[in-house]
Amino acid sequence: MTPNPVSSTPVLRTTLLWSAAVTAILAVIGAVAGYAAGGVEGLWSALVGVGLAFAFLGITGGSILIANRWYGDALYVPIFFGIVLGGWILKFVVFIIVLLVLRGQEWLNPTVFFVSLVVGIIASLIIDVIVLMRSRVPHASDVTLPTAEEVGEGPDDAPGRL
Repeated sequence: MTPNPVSSTPVLRTTLLWSAAVTAILAVIGAVAGYAAGGVEGLWSALVGVGLAFAFLGITGGSILIANRWYGDALYVPIFFGIVLGGWILKFVVFIIVLLVLRGQEWLNPTVFFVSLVVGIIASLIIDVIVLMRSRVPHASDVTLPTAEEVGEGPDDAPGRL
């Protein structure tokens, strides 16, 4: 593993930080709105929905940040895709398990839970778009072009020169 940062690392860190801040705000707003709509059950439903949205969307960004630590290694690409795909599979399995566990719970207001989950996901996607639009990452990042000497062209080999 090399300490060289990948150009997407600062973008992902910013996205996760903004998402955490917006999740805290949504948790407060969701708790108040959930309590107003469904009492204590609504409050807990909203908090669980917003928390799940942050956790599951954070797994993707976190797994990419973890995988980027192997940048520069000969096995970087398989390690990267293995970690990210493993995170997605973990997220999918945990999401199914959580939904099966929460299904039919008396303390859960399904409408408040669904709305808070969707609002959390939409807020995270909006943050992703804003952060990516403001970032200045070139289209071909983390690429080093070979020099003329490495290609075998010296100053005497320049085209048009005799």
